[in-house]
Amino acid sequence: MSLFAFAPSRGPRWPLALQAAIGIAAPIAVSTVLGQAPLGYIAASGAFTVLYAGSAPVVDRARVLPIIAVSLLLSAALGILVAGNTLVVSIGVVVVATVSAALAFGFRLGPPGPLFFVLVYGLSAHVVASGTIDPFVYLAALTGGCLFSYLVALAPLALPRIRRIRARPMRELLPGPAWNADSRMLLLRVVIVAIVGVLLGLVIDPDRTYWIVGSAVAVIGVAAARRAAFQRGLHRMLGTVVGAGLYILLALLHPAGIWLALLLGLLQFSIELVVVRHYALALVFITPLVLLLTGAATGSIGSLDVAGERIVDTIVGAVLGAASGVLHPRAEARDA
Repeated sequence: MSLFAFAPSRGPRWPLALQAAIGIAAPIAVSTVLGQAPLGYIAASGAFTVLYAGSAPVVDRARVLPIIAVSLLLSAALGILVAGNTLVVSIGVVVVATVSAALAFGFRLGPPGPLFFVLVYGLSAHVVASGTIDPFVYLAALTGGCLFSYLVALAPLALPRIRRIRARPMRELLPGPAWNADSRMLLLRVVIVAIVGVLLGLVIDPDRTYWIVGSAVAVIGVAAARRAAFQRGLHRMLGTVVGAGLYILLALLHPAGIWLALLLGLLQFSIELVVVRHYALALVFITPLVLLLTGAATGSIGSLDVAGERIVDTIVGAVLGAASGVLHPRAEARDA
């Protein structure tokens, strides 16, 4: 697997990329105009909803994305519930990573897998613990963002030719629950990196365990095979680390308001263009997007100290995720 090789194209991606960009940029832009920019940053996290089932027809996404939105909101609600208790938040990281991975792999959810459930949980706990926003207001803003992104994703249904596409049964869209050898191995890797990542986070900085675990989960991905595990892990690790470096460059510009909305929209657009063809490249854009959102929500964009911390977290998590590839059985053992 070459670092410079792209998977075959599955058709034009720009319509979906445009929807995703609007889903994240519009809440920030509107909230900024209304003088409520912090709410826009939270609502923009709802755009993570449309990162799932991206290759499915709109009629199918209309039924899958509500499940994603509810799952993200449940993750956020749990983070809000335990916010302020470092030990409980850390235990919650393991629980959310394990449960979301089990469901994502068991129902063949596809990329980006359990990643954003972990990050939304951790981000929610982190922001609410900072005391900058009321927990109920936070959850309401995130709910509004999920709903808006969902409506944007459904916009193509206004076209008759889109509505004429026959919807597939849910059992085809999310087959399962079933955990074969590969999915069980992926789940095991997630559980291990979640536990080890939290333990490392408690040493490095207890408030940042969710990002260490998130980086590790991103590297693991959604496909299993020992022969490619290390190579794929290296690619994703490089993508995550390069993305963290890109975040530092962007953070130095101190983006805010409309400019931040446009920047995040551009990153989201780029993610959707490449995520199904080159996940490592997608991580180059996913990483600064999440970090910029986190920084905006907590008022820490532009801080070199925070940027340096995120680089450390990213490297630790990415190395941990790549190293977990050793758990995959050798090809000859699988064939025996």
